[in-house]
Amino acid sequence: MSRDNSTFKESYNQVLDVVRDTGISETLPTENSLSESLGVSRTTVRAILTGLDDAGIIRWEGRQKQVLRWPTQADYYGKSETASATEKVSTQFMEYVLNSDLAPGTALHESDLKKKFDVSSSVVREFLIRFSRFGLITKERNRSWVLRGFTRDFAEELFEVREMFELRAFRNLLRQGNESPAQNALTALAPQHESILANIDRDYLAFPRLDERFHRTLIETCDNRFMTDFFEVVAMVFHYHYSWNRIDEKERNLAATLEHLAVIRALEAGDGELAEEAFRGHLRNAKKTMTASALWD
Repeated sequence: MSRDNSTFKESYNQVLDVVRDTGISETLPTENSLSESLGVSRTTVRAILTGLDDAGIIRWEGRQKQVLRWPTQADYYGKSETASATEKVSTQFMEYVLNSDLAPGTALHESDLKKKFDVSSSVVREFLIRFSRFGLITKERNRSWVLRGFTRDFAEELFEVREMFELRAFRNLLRQGNESPAQNALTALAPQHESILANIDRDYLAFPRLDERFHRTLIETCDNRFMTDFFEVVAMVFHYHYSWNRIDEKERNLAATLEHLAVIRALEAGDGELAEEAFRGHLRNAKKTMTASALWD
């Protein structure tokens, strides 16, 4: 497996944790054991062991994998290099739910999702466990996962927290100034919004993914792991949930695209007050859309 692959990097970091827990002069588990616990192939495990050997962290000779030193922070791949695997399965799963019209009660199998999204078992499992905490996905005794519906109370409580987090993130964005990387990242999405508007009859279904990018870019300006984790649930419910009524989907996506652009244009003009007013309006309309368009369990 290529060492540029995010799955390799994530698994490499996990083995570093195993090295740390094993201790100096002790030996690592077998290749088969590592392969099973990580949910990756033995080829990937061998590539990881080679990397550890090259770095002087272990001595790998035949079946012996002796720990030579403790891993340091510099030995780990950074968050930006490993996050893409989880982000990839998150987006792909949401699109899979949206495009497949999966109904509440649909069984999901880790092995099937691993093949479909071309990621490791550990990435799929981490993603599913994250969502299971909020009751949108539950684990069954036969080791499959099941999609669940969501109630009006659940969605309204979720929106209340979403509003607090996103308004805080937006004010943080404004404090960083017009030429900040955060504002530039958000305004750089303008051409994609304009492209959807220009071809709305054909491209309105492309909006959910762009909507996710818009709000994810905003949330990530805070660099807060809890806000980022919470955003995944927000995206699931508000952008990709399988219970949306799709009758007026084009009209809803058109309106939201225009609202995004209103925020972006105000930021480009340096009018923070107008930008925040436009963003607040967007959140209000998002809540109205949720109330009017969801099919409640």
